[in-house]
Parts: sequence; C-alpha cells; structure tokens
Amino acid sequence: MRVRDLLAPGAPRLRLLAAEDELDRQVSGVMTTDLHDPGRYLHGGELVLTGMLWRTGPADSERFVRTIAAGGAVALAAGEAEVGPVPEDLVEACRRHRMPLLAVPDDIAFGTVTEFVGRQVSADRAADLAALVDRHRLLVSAAGGGGLDAVLDLLGGDLDLDCWVLTPTGAVIAGPADRLSAEDRDQLVRAHLAAQRQRRRPPHRARLATGSYSLLPAPATADAEHEAPLADWVLAVAGDVTEWTTKRQQLAENLARLVAAERQRRDEGRRLRRRLADELLDRLRRDADPAEISRTLYASSAMAARYESAEPKPQAQEGSWLVLSADGTGLPEGMVRAVLEEALGGTTDRALVAGAGTGAVVVMPVLEAAVPADTLRDLLAPLEAGLGSEGRITLGVSAPASEAGGLRGALEEARHARRIAAARVGRVCVAGPEELASHVLLLAAVPDEVRRAFRSRLLDKVIGYDIEHQADLVRTLEAFLRSDGSWTRCAGQLHVHVNTLRYRIGRIEELTGRDLSRLEDRVDFYLALELA
Repeated sequence: MRVRDLLAPGAPRLRLLAAEDELDRQVSGVMTTDLHDPGRYLHGGELVLTGMLWRTGPADSERFVRTIAAGGAVALAAGEAEVGPVPEDLVEACRRHRMPLLAVPDDIAFGTVTEFVGRQVSADRAADLAALVDRHRLLVSAAGGGGLDAVLDLLGGDLDLDCWVLTPTGAVIAGPADRLSAEDRDQLVRAHLAAQRQRRRPPHRARLATGSYSLLPAPATADAEHEAPLADWVLAVAGDVTEWTTKRQQLAENLARLVAAERQRRDEGRRLRRRLADELLDRLRRDADPAEISRTLYASSAMAARYESAEPKPQAQEGSWLVLSADGTGLPEGMVRAVLEEALGGTTDRALVAGAGTGAVVVMPVLEAAVPADTLRDLLAPLEAGLGSEGRITLGVSAPASEAGGLRGALEEARHARRIAAARVGRVCVAGPEELASHVLLLAAVPDEVRRAFRSRLLDKVIGYDIEHQADLVRTLEAFLRSDGSWTRCAGQLHVHVNTLRYRIGRIEELTGRDLSRLEDRVDFYLALELA
C-alpha cells in the first residue's frame, strides 16, 4: 500500500498535516513507539505510530523526525489521545524532512490503524505475487522451464499459503510433501474426482480432519472436446478460497493456470516417447524381429537417461521388462493411456505407454522390486471416485520378460490376466501373472451366460432359503470350504456348535442335491462362489 491509501475512503479518519507531495511512498508495515530514539528498530518502509510521549519541547520534535527519517520510515502518524493536538513544531519538523505527517484523532485506536495497514499490505503482496505467478506461467509455457516448487515455496514463505500439486492418484508433483499425509492426499484427489464427475464448478472444497482445502483442476489440455479429468493434475490449497479477498482468489486462479501450463509443457515433451511406445506396440503385434524391438527399447532408455531428473529413481534390472495390458469401460479413447502415464510417472521415467483405442499397453523395466498387481490396484484406487457407475478400468500384469524376444509372449500373458481382472466385480480391477496358473484363468474364458447358469444351478436355492428364513447358509458354505471340510475348525470360525453346523450343511445338501463329503461337489460349490 501507499501512504495516500491511509486517506482514502474506508480508511481510518486520519488528517494530513505535512508533506502532501510524498504520499506515493510504499508502506511495508507499522511500528508503534514512544521511544526517544527508535531508529535502531526500523528496517525501512514503516509507518511510525506514536503517542508523542517522548516530546518535552520543540527540540524533541526535530530530533525524533530526523531519527525516523534516517531509519527509513515513510510516514509518521501522531495520536492525539494522550497529549492533545499535534504541535506545530512537529509539523514543521516533518516539512523540513519531507516526512508525511498524519494526525490520529483521539477516537481512533492505534490498533485500528495497524489492522488497516496489515490488510492492505497483505492484499498488495498477494497482488504482486499474482503478477509474479502470471509472469512465471508465461515463462514456463514459452521457455519450457520448471519451477513449480519454487513458486509454491514463495507463496508459503510470503503469504503463509500452503499449496500442493497432485496427480489424480495422489502423488505429489510440487509442494511440501511432508506436510500432507498420504491419507489426506487420497481423500483430496477422491473429492476432486467426484466433483469433476458431477461437473461441479471449481474451486471444489474438501473438509478433512486436518482442516479445509480448496481444489482447482489443472487440465491436461485446454481443448474442452478432449477433457481427461481422470488424468488432470489438481492444485490443492489449504483453506477455503471462496472466503478470501478478490485479489487473493485471483492469486489461486493464476497459480492453477501456471500449473496447467506446466502440465501442458510436460505433455509436449512426451510426444516423442508416445511415438516410440506406439512403434513398439506395432512391432509386438506383428511379431517383429527381436533386434527391431531391442532398438526401440534402447532408444527409450537413452531418452529417459538424458531427461531424467536428478532425484534418485528405483533402478531397473538390465534387460528385464514387464508388460501391462489395460482397458477402460465407459471411458473415451485415450483416457486410460493418459491415466497410466500419470500413475506410472512416479514409478519410473522409462515406461512406454502405447494407446490402443479405449485401452493401453505399457512396457516398463522391472525395478528392484517388481510392481505387483496389489501395488497397482492400490495406486489406481483413488480413480474410482471419478469413474461413475458405468466406468471401469481393468489391468493385467505379465511376468517379467528377460529379453526383447520374450515381450510378445509377455503381452499375451498380460492380456489373459486382464481378462481375469475383467471378470471380477469392481471399478478398478488388476490381475497378475500368478493367477494364470489357477482356476480363475479357466473361469475368465467361460462365456458369461454359461457362468451365470452354473452359478444359478448351485446357489439360487441356497440364496433363496437365506432370504426367506433369515438364515446364513451361504456364509456357512464359504466357511466350510475354507476350512477344508473340518467340522471343528469351521464351527470355531462361525462361533456355532458343531451340531448347528451339521444341520446347516445338511440343509444345503437337501436344497442342492449335492454331497459336500465328495471332492467333486466341493469343487463345484467353490467355483460357483468364486463366480458370485
């Protein structure tokens, strides 16, 4: 703020007494003092508030004004509550030293002036930072520079404003990661994705146990016809921006635009990598010579090594690769590819993600600890909030391929695993190579109508009995099979008497015509429950 703002409408009722030509000075803060020599406590830019208790005669006025002028004060406000009207010798001293002098009436508290200056300085600082953010956004988009962390650090230091840039799976792109727990990040991205799916107008608000947050999208593209909300970054700001001043809200909006520009710049850099990924997928589909495949993998590794950040990443095992096959139900083309690029970006910079209509294929090096299906499932779990009732993502993971020639088989293995995942219930389902040697592979290959008929013949009567009699036969059957037919162990798990268990199993056998002492019938029931 400037000194003249203290005389504007809405400001405390101060009277200007001297140096009307110096009102454009910038005020950085307030110092309240009645010391005879406050100069050593001044840093420059202060409005000095004083009750004039230091004054015993005209000479004191000259000495006081000379001291604060030398210390860098930009204006003096003298209170009239204690010693009455501002004396003429103080007015003359301020004129000589070109120090703006303001009189504070006896009904205006110093606290009122201090609060007004604090609000104005904070708002102006926010406006200055907003301009800085806007300039930085242009620099980022034009020159390809990073710097999101630096901008967020600046906001945190100058405005005590905590901000984070998150991927839709909750990974931190920028911001103080140690000040936002994994649980909070998960809740924030889920709240954001749910709001995006419902097409609510941003900023979206989320209230967690740790406080309130505002969420602003940073879209992957400015083209409204190609929205990919499941792959968008999100700017999370501590506090409710709707309660902020207009200038402070503009700061948050400008920052969101900066993040979006950085995201688009980063995506531009992915274009060559995407071409490599599509080329590799084409070669795998036509069973190209392993030497061709090796050349593409080598080009990918060389590119990653050139552009990798200095931050340490998990090391890849030389010549060992995983293949992931994914598909999106109820999602537009390209969405799954964009989602996996974001989700796996924090795992390795060397993943090649190829697009295949509504699906995607990923070829990535095996890390020190290979990415298991459970890890991928947990990684993608937050996306459930943005999928809606019809949307699904299914993903299959191959076993590691030790050489380029084995990638064609790994692709087929990943596709089989994805079919297993697709047969499950859930919005995000993942299956790994360990499941390809079990009965679930056979179940996944069975047509849906055959699966439904098999399940119905074995379980419909049991389920109907449970509904009609409020019984617990299905749960009893599951426990009996898990206990390998042990009456004692099963009764203990269900917390019932063995005779009660025998009665329930007998009722199941009567309803179905099967004998649970026979291995064949136990296998049939187990498969029917798996299909359910």
